[in-house]
Amino acid sequence: MEKNEDIVVGLDIGTTKICTIVGRRNEFGKIDILGYGKSESLGVTRGVVTNIVNTIESIKLSVAEASEKSKVDIGSVYVGIAGQHIKSLQHRGMRTRNSLDDEINQGDIDAIVDDMYKLAMPPGEKIIHVIPQEYIIDNEQGIKNPIGMSGVRLEANCHIITGQITAAKNIYKCVDRSSLETKGLYLEPLASSEAVLTEEEKEAGVVLVDIGGGTTDVAIFQDGIIRHTAVIPFGGNVITEDIKMGCSIIRNQAELLKIKFGSALASENLENEIVSIPGLRGREPREISVKNLSHIIQARMEEIIEHVHFEIRNSGFEKKLIAGIVITGGGAQLRHIVQLVEFITGMDTRVGYPNEHLGKGADDLKSPMYATGVGLVIKGFHDLDKTRKSQSAKVQEVEIPKNSRADKMKKDKVIQGTPRPSLFEIIADIFKEEKDKEL
Repeated sequence: MEKNEDIVVGLDIGTTKICTIVGRRNEFGKIDILGYGKSESLGVTRGVVTNIVNTIESIKLSVAEASEKSKVDIGSVYVGIAGQHIKSLQHRGMRTRNSLDDEINQGDIDAIVDDMYKLAMPPGEKIIHVIPQEYIIDNEQGIKNPIGMSGVRLEANCHIITGQITAAKNIYKCVDRSSLETKGLYLEPLASSEAVLTEEEKEAGVVLVDIGGGTTDVAIFQDGIIRHTAVIPFGGNVITEDIKMGCSIIRNQAELLKIKFGSALASENLENEIVSIPGLRGREPREISVKNLSHIIQARMEEIIEHVHFEIRNSGFEKKLIAGIVITGGGAQLRHIVQLVEFITGMDTRVGYPNEHLGKGADDLKSPMYATGVGLVIKGFHDLDKTRKSQSAKVQEVEIPKNSRADKMKKDKVIQGTPRPSLFEIIADIFKEEKDKEL
């Protein structure tokens, strides 16, 4: 069996499915899929856990299947978080340094990021991610990497993503009660972007639209930097509900109709195309026009795309997004979706597949619906690399003579304070305290 530190497991807790993906990085930097498991998600509504017991059962089924296929004993996972409660804001942090002679180092950047976690939030909300976008040194703007530069006043424009602590805590609880350890909690659109966007697209300016079952996630990148994030509380499940009501059929039949005959453009279907649906308990079969079905789907898809277009305009980057829109998630499999998005927004559009980062064993995961799961595995490897880098830096620390300049710099770093705990660490501590009380 492989060494466990070389293997990363992503757990995508979605509204329609719970997917566990076990990946290992090969010598070319691609991710070989060792195995994956998928189960129906029974306890999640619009990206938020609403039934703990059902969600735990679904997680266990998914993890057991992935473990069996990959022959890996799964103990820890990287989990995604989504839902309407996710919000984003921009904020500028500032740090005045003591000396012009000392170069700006990672400690200075970390100190600004740590300060951001102290921002006052509305009750029940906590900061999930603080992402520095660009830096200003002594009023010199537009600096992407300030390390090694000199300056007294260091400022950073940061993109801050917040979420409800209860929603994150419920995810943590479900994973913990499935006998798993949560190694990291990541915003799902950021994970999906790792899987389907290229660095060139992020540089040119691009909108990622992840159409899931319960939510549609939006992430806007420009100049290689995340500029805007939003979660729209509509997804594929709302379309299924519309078909169910509009055609007077049961939900399972509506879902099958959407997948097999659904189209986002009614004009692309013939007038005389008819689908026959078996009647319930000996009743007459029901005949449904494919064109009418597409009218129902198109009406709801237009509403979702209008919401996305509003977020794009709201971000202020509408005219700067050269690479247009990339659609991913299960909803991206709908026929003619690209044409409808281009028609409504007037922007170039393509469907994003998580193929580029995948090595062997990934044929089954090349669908857009697995973009978040694959992205969580990629995020997990980034996290591993970061941890190993900081550990090797500690190992390489040499004996520093007392009262030397290097010793002073080291003390300055310590004075900057210990890093502020992330939302994930806060929840982990709360959860540990609760467990100790139970014992």
